[in-house]
Amino acid sequence: MTVFNNMKFIFILILFFHLLLSNGVIAQEIVELQRIEGLIEIDGISDEEAWLSITPYPLTMNNPIYKGEPTEKTEIKIGYDDNFIYASGKFYDSDPSGVRKYSYERDGSGPGDDHFAVILDTYNDNETALGFFTTPAGIRNDVAIFNDAETSGPPPWNQSWNTFWDVKVISNEHGWFAEMRIPFSSLRFQDDNGKIIMGLITWRYIARKNETLSYPAIPPKWDWGNFKPSVAQDISLEGIYSQTPLYVTPYGLGGIGHSYTLNDAETDYNFDNDPTNEIGIDIKQSITSNLTLDATINTDFAQVEVDDEQINLTRFSLFFPEKRLFFLERSSIFDFSTGGPTSLFYSRTIGLTEDGDPVRIYGGARLVGRVGSWDLGAINMQTAKSGDIPSENFGVLRLRRQIINENSFMGAMLTSRLNNKGNNNIAAGIDGVYRVFGDDYFSFSFAQSFDDTLREEGISSLDKTGRLRTSWKRRTNTGFGYNISYVWSASNYKPGVGFLTREDFKRFGNNIFYGRILNEKSSIFNYIIRLNGEQYLRNSDNKIESSNYGPELSVSFKSGATTGFLIRRKYEFLDEEFELSDDAAIPQGEYNFNTVEGFYQSPWAKKIKGAFNASIGSFYDGTQRSFGIEPSWNISPKFELGGAYVFNRIRFDERNQKFDGNIIRIRIRATLNTLYSGNAFFQYNSETKQTSLNVRFRYNPKEGNDLYIVYSELLNDEEQISAPVPPRSESKSLLIKYSYTFQVLKY
Repeated sequence: MTVFNNMKFIFILILFFHLLLSNGVIAQEIVELQRIEGLIEIDGISDEEAWLSITPYPLTMNNPIYKGEPTEKTEIKIGYDDNFIYASGKFYDSDPSGVRKYSYERDGSGPGDDHFAVILDTYNDNETALGFFTTPAGIRNDVAIFNDAETSGPPPWNQSWNTFWDVKVISNEHGWFAEMRIPFSSLRFQDDNGKIIMGLITWRYIARKNETLSYPAIPPKWDWGNFKPSVAQDISLEGIYSQTPLYVTPYGLGGIGHSYTLNDAETDYNFDNDPTNEIGIDIKQSITSNLTLDATINTDFAQVEVDDEQINLTRFSLFFPEKRLFFLERSSIFDFSTGGPTSLFYSRTIGLTEDGDPVRIYGGARLVGRVGSWDLGAINMQTAKSGDIPSENFGVLRLRRQIINENSFMGAMLTSRLNNKGNNNIAAGIDGVYRVFGDDYFSFSFAQSFDDTLREEGISSLDKTGRLRTSWKRRTNTGFGYNISYVWSASNYKPGVGFLTREDFKRFGNNIFYGRILNEKSSIFNYIIRLNGEQYLRNSDNKIESSNYGPELSVSFKSGATTGFLIRRKYEFLDEEFELSDDAAIPQGEYNFNTVEGFYQSPWAKKIKGAFNASIGSFYDGTQRSFGIEPSWNISPKFELGGAYVFNRIRFDERNQKFDGNIIRIRIRATLNTLYSGNAFFQYNSETKQTSLNVRFRYNPKEGNDLYIVYSELLNDEEQISAPVPPRSESKSLLIKYSYTFQVLKY
């Protein structure tokens, strides 16, 4: 099937969906959020007269037994005035000693803590939302939820997103009690002459019982149902108008350090003294209540935690998540999937090398929000020259809008990467998601890249530089379901600001499944049986390049534990040698091999908990034994010790070759209270023979006011004997960064 036939097929499907759905939209009932009349003091005690007129929300048990009888008394109230949304929670507990609070760190809560949550779909787009959470420790945890909380990988939110809001918690012999205050100036929304429609979800989570009580009632048919904007209750607010504050955040950065780099002749290492003395500024201007401009000069991310080390057992690039706050606010607007982890825009191409090393960013701007019916996102950033990498300009423009029904959209994206040597890369694409019926969704994307180097060689046609993705998915984990996708990628599709793992193929996948929730007497909450499968074909001759098939069983217990296993039957065709390491290489040829994998996650509410996974089987023409363990010990709410050990043992006996890839991680978190926190992160990677240490201290008296002290060091293994022998300490730095946010103007 040519790319042109592929596009014709997509547009026929789009037309069919439009005819099918245009008369089937049913509006949800809108509930008025209650106005608060009077002053509220945020002290955790909702005893003001203003709270008395607010009706508490009816809560429904979501887990472990849907619509079961709540085991503890709970009262949640939410109201608003001209400037704030207020939320109060009274979380009574018959055993206050059983209330879980494992951290005082900002954004430090996890599934082992008791929680109070307020989730707001501020645009009422059923796709994105902002989550505000607290625990009995009184911490602030806020996240930006994307993709209607649908994911097959990590949690569907940006944990690093932060904004301005307040919370206060108190505890006593009756339980714990909380009050939140969320400024409208911290939210992005669309008002119609002072009227706003938002989506609301609120819930209480009792960790030791794995019990969730929510409003509205949310059936447990999705993995992250309590976060899904599409199931939120529509609420209306009156008399709320645009607030457009201007925030200015200057920073100062100073420190000392050194590094060693291999010289051009690769005969010795040069020593570089690296003192740091920088200043910069970030500016945030709310142009309207739903459109925000971020500008940055001399951007720095010294406080960002280092990436987790990974062992790559594939021929393709590894994916690392974005952690830099500048790129995270409403980052879901820039989501443009081209299949699996690949995307048309990958923010880590800006200011980072392929190895994750920082590249100086002179500055740039970012515009995100909504104009009329359109979601809008734009980025322009300029980086400095770094080694062999020239100075570059990065540009992104994203448009998206709802069509047909409230769960469907179409969009377009344009990216550019230009350098001072005159080499340009531009990519463009269109995409869409359509709710067909019930939980069934059809999605597609089509993109094409335009690269100067390829154009000079006469390579620019769509069938040589394009990429297509289609998917039909049933978004549920109960009953019979499916996720069927098709991806086609040309041989010269190269998005300069995107993420790509492989090209020049056709792919068919993903899985069909059956899931069931068991009755209330069972200790098992649910199970899912899947039949997974994917197949890659070479474009040149339509022969199989890779395939991966097998069954999978996953089981969730009412205690919060999960377990499962899967069997994989794999096929790989190598048209060239695959170098796994300096000591092991897999020759060109065809390979069939099998693995059996299993995993277990203990209940999160335990002080000592952990996850374990293992696989055993063949690996190309060799054998593989792998396992990973990730324990965690919450010694107290002020101290947590965690770690991980990843073990890979691969043997090719016929060639007398072997590969051992191991990773050790040790993480220590310490907090004095909600203002002072410290983290130490130690990693060892046997493949690179390097140890990294990252220690961060943070003082955060209020949002926008931060002091960081960061120590980093990269050590080489002393056992290395190859010439030239690398220095024991390859790089070391001690940095101090202080930033303070001023609200310059308030409109």
